[in-house]
Amino acid sequence: LHPDNVKAQISGAAIFGLTAALRGNITLKDGIVQQSNFNDYGLMTMAECPQFETVIINSGEALGGIGEVGVPPIAPALGNAIFAATGKRLRSLPFSLV
Repeated sequence: LHPDNVKAQISGAAIFGLTAALRGNITLKDGIVQQSNFNDYGLMTMAECPQFETVIINSGEALGGIGEVGVPPIAPALGNAIFAATGKRLRSLPFSLV
């Protein structure tokens, strides 16, 4: 695994996780999902994303697939940050502060 490829995969997954947490709403009309693909799903753009750094920590464990490992922790981390800042616990996605 090349470290730059791993960082790119994790960064992309984090952006996808942010999209899901903040605006990943799937809508239905007459029982049909209205989002057919990424073109009408509303993925975050680089300009909309916060600045972050991906750091690889050598664990000494055997190498494995990197896949989508960066997606699952984003919403819980963001939810905990919102709770720490506001005292409001958000329990469904996408998050809404209204």
